[in-house]
Amino acid sequence: MAEKYINPHTDFGFKRLFGSEFNKELLISFLNAMFHGEQNVQDVTYLNSEQLGDRVDARRAIFDVYCENDKGEKFIVEMQNVYQEFFKDRTIYYSTFPIREQAPKESDWNFCLKKVYVVALLNYKMSDEAFDSTDTIHTIALMDTKTNKVFNAKLMFKYVEVGRFDKTDEELTSLSDKWMYVLKNLSRLDNRPSSLREKIFTKLFDAAAIARFSPNELREYEDSLKAYRDIKNSLDTAKEEGRAEGREEGRAEGREEGRAEGIAMVAKMMYAKGIDVDVIASMTGMAIDKIKALCRQ
Repeated sequence: MAEKYINPHTDFGFKRLFGSEFNKELLISFLNAMFHGEQNVQDVTYLNSEQLGDRVDARRAIFDVYCENDKGEKFIVEMQNVYQEFFKDRTIYYSTFPIREQAPKESDWNFCLKKVYVVALLNYKMSDEAFDSTDTIHTIALMDTKTNKVFNAKLMFKYVEVGRFDKTDEELTSLSDKWMYVLKNLSRLDNRPSSLREKIFTKLFDAAAIARFSPNELREYEDSLKAYRDIKNSLDTAKEEGRAEGREEGRAEGREEGRAEGIAMVAKMMYAKGIDVDVIASMTGMAIDKIKALCRQ
């Protein structure tokens, strides 16, 4: 049976729900839910998601969603569908852009910063030893390792393990539960569950209804969905091949090689279909220069 609602794990789906001015109420509700009262976002302004480095040859960064609240605090929101070895490093790197852009170019400055938040939605299990394994939303801050007190709250990271969320619609109690459930299950639903009675979810299900798409929107979504499925299927195959090779050789390297080969294969397929290199990099976790070199072979 055809899906009734979009898959928010696709590039098109995620940006339709959270990256458009028309649907910014969804982003505001989602952010407030993820911060459990630590934040009370009243409004957001979308900012340019493409960030350039200080030098001509510096690598740029393209965020899924980049915005600021009414207090000038910055939020980067990223959806990561596939495992990436240095994803934590990538989120730290991304955080440097909204920090550096706060420095005025030609005036005195006392280094007082507005807060910067990086919210990473993970469609897989991150399995980091620093995380509480009983929870799926993890808050990371600069802390004193002896006192466990926050040293500076101007930079914070939220790692949200959507892939590990396993509550049923009958078990949803908090707003964060409901958002996690929607993000994981939206494209599998035939109808809006009775547990999602809030007005914000009326807006979400209206925005997510594929039947409401224009012909052009439908084409864009189908292309994005195919790219997502190609990556997922290829990675699943690569994992199995990697496990088999690792068992035969008795080495973890076999698993990693299989995974890397699967990602490279998908990147080449996407490139051959004319998908933008920046989109390929975002979805596969590969560096742009590596994608270009691979596709020139």
